[in-house]
Amino acid sequence: MKIGASVASYTTTWDEIRAAVETLEAGRWDSVWFPDHFVPPASWKGAEDQPAYEAWMLTAAVASMTEKLRMGHLVTGNTYRNPAHVAKMAATTDQISHGRFTLGIGAAWFKREHEAYGWPYPSVRERQDRFEEACDLIRLLFNSDSPVDYQGRYYQLGSAPLSPPSVQSPHVPIMVGGMGERRTLRTMAKYGDIWNLDGFAVGAEANRVLGGMSLELYRHKRDVILRHCEDAGRDPTDLKYTVFMPTMLSNDESATNEFIERVGPGTVAGNGEYIIDRIGGFIDEGVDEIMLAPRPSTAESLQRLDDDVLTAFQ
Repeated sequence: MKIGASVASYTTTWDEIRAAVETLEAGRWDSVWFPDHFVPPASWKGAEDQPAYEAWMLTAAVASMTEKLRMGHLVTGNTYRNPAHVAKMAATTDQISHGRFTLGIGAAWFKREHEAYGWPYPSVRERQDRFEEACDLIRLLFNSDSPVDYQGRYYQLGSAPLSPPSVQSPHVPIMVGGMGERRTLRTMAKYGDIWNLDGFAVGAEANRVLGGMSLELYRHKRDVILRHCEDAGRDPTDLKYTVFMPTMLSNDESATNEFIERVGPGTVAGNGEYIIDRIGGFIDEGVDEIMLAPRPSTAESLQRLDDDVLTAFQ
């Protein structure tokens, strides 16, 4: 089981991001992940005047300044970029990192940043249709040794090469983020390699009923994926499972309660022993990787987690 960290790409500075990455590279961490947002999301209300760094530029920079960390996004929004362009960027980042990149992708949900930058914000149904088609197209490009023709409803390719290809074999892993049971998890079963349970997205009523960021929620969503695998004829043993875990390491109960209230039920906030126990529960369920998301994600907060939590898993 691996443990990585999400480093904020907004309400921060490049020097702070670089210091956080250097701490991860020098420590016990396995991976670094960036959110893909152009405007700080709703939980950072009033922060639109704060810096927001372009997430793919960050992974390219990190690929060239590290040697051990895997990297990716939690998760890149499909509506922000043409998916064939995303496949090209993914293969290039995989080349720069010598095979350490994972393509995390989702349907996109944040209406405000679409409005801010003049991008269309289709209906939920159309975003899901586009997302499924994009995953199909990207997987075809990743797996083809020759130029790809593709005629979809939303995306078309005319003899498009992917050269250079990814370093990893058979291709850059595709990690699907999202919890929608009828569409997102079906797309995951058909085209994904890794599923990510997003602990920042547990506020929906259905997820609250299952305890928010809980083992019950994880088990339920995993079982949905397995049923979709059966329908799609996909071998479920091909898939991996990851958890994006909002985290606060603190002995201050009032601070941890406020963090849980802001992020959602089941958020992992407490002392080191509590966080170790929560991570251990997911390990026992067979989760392949935990991505801790301390806020703020400074070099200092990451080093504390390394010292007080990661030591239990080495």
